[in-house]
Amino acid sequence: MAHVVLNGNLRQIAGGESEFDIDARTVRGVLRALVKLHPALEPHLEEGIAVAIDGEIFQDAWFADVGPHSEVHIMPRIAGG
Repeated sequence: MAHVVLNGNLRQIAGGESEFDIDARTVRGVLRALVKLHPALEPHLEEGIAVAIDGEIFQDAWFADVGPHSEVHIMPRIAGG
C-alpha cells in the first residue's frame, strides 16, 4: 500500500487526518480512495493539486503510477509568478 500524506488545508478538510495507507496503482485511484474516506475533499481535489510521488512533483498527473511502497504527498496546486 502506498503511504499518502495530505498537506496544507487538505489536512484540515479531512478532519485533521493527514496520513493514510492506500491501495491504488495511480494518482486517480489514490484520489478516489481519499474521497471515499472524506467526501469533503472532492471539490478541493478537483480544483487542482500538486502530487509528489517518491520526491518527484507532478501537476494534475491523474494517471501517474503509484507503486505499492511509494510515498505520495498531495498538496494544493503550486502557483508561480
